[in-house]
Amino acid sequence: MRKIYDCITFFNENFITNIRFEIIHKEVDYFIVCESKYDHKSNKKNINFKLKNKKFRNKVIHLVLDTPFSSKTNAWQNQATQREHIFHALKIAAPEDLIMFSDPDEIPNPNVLKNIKLTKKYGIFLQQMFCYKFNLYNEHESPWEGTRISKRKDLKSIDFMRQKVRLKNLKQPFWKFYKEKSIETYINGGWHFNSLLSPNEISTKLKTFAHDEFAGPKYSDVNIIEKNIIEQRDLFKRNIFYKKINLGNSFPDYVLQNKELLREWIL
Repeated sequence: MRKIYDCITFFNENFITNIRFEIIHKEVDYFIVCESKYDHKSNKKNINFKLKNKKFRNKVIHLVLDTPFSSKTNAWQNQATQREHIFHALKIAAPEDLIMFSDPDEIPNPNVLKNIKLTKKYGIFLQQMFCYKFNLYNEHESPWEGTRISKRKDLKSIDFMRQKVRLKNLKQPFWKFYKEKSIETYINGGWHFNSLLSPNEISTKLKTFAHDEFAGPKYSDVNIIEKNIIEQRDLFKRNIFYKKINLGNSFPDYVLQNKELLREWIL
């Protein structure tokens, strides 16, 4: 019987990663969490992953990349190396098994997964984006091209699937044969719960992830981040503001059923 593997790379996002497990565990056979002992700037870091709900223990494969990144590579190349390390855990996957890849905060809709059919080489989940809180809606970047999916037999590179499988490819002329066009989309494909982190955690993320341009203090200073959160403003000085919406049926069941537990993250 075909299995579904849900793969993420991990830095320190324990809160949203464990929420992810709660939301989609009924539709997923294995969770692969790939964590490195080094951040994408090649600085040594702790192993941070902690599984909260022990009933998922047999579903979770915590894969650790313990080799330092090369001194000759940049943050984007290091990010790609961590992504490709996931293949070490996919040795048990069968050719027809479905492999998903996301950032931890890009959560596919379990209702889509329940009866998913992949007729093209790749699929993209179109997700509603929320920032800082579960119900602080970012209409400017929704729908977000989040989770990607492929059959194991078609998956040669996870970084390629993430970086090069894009909706805009479908608008490219036929002679651009090097652009991947075997793509289908899943509307109502889930949620991108972006930056559900403390200001200090957001600051650390900005200083260590591949986008070097946001590492400086005008973006990563904790006081500036706190101000942006209070004002419901974009982190990256794009003059984008978010808006509160009421929780309803379009949200994950787990969030709706645990409002009191999650009250810190709901407006």
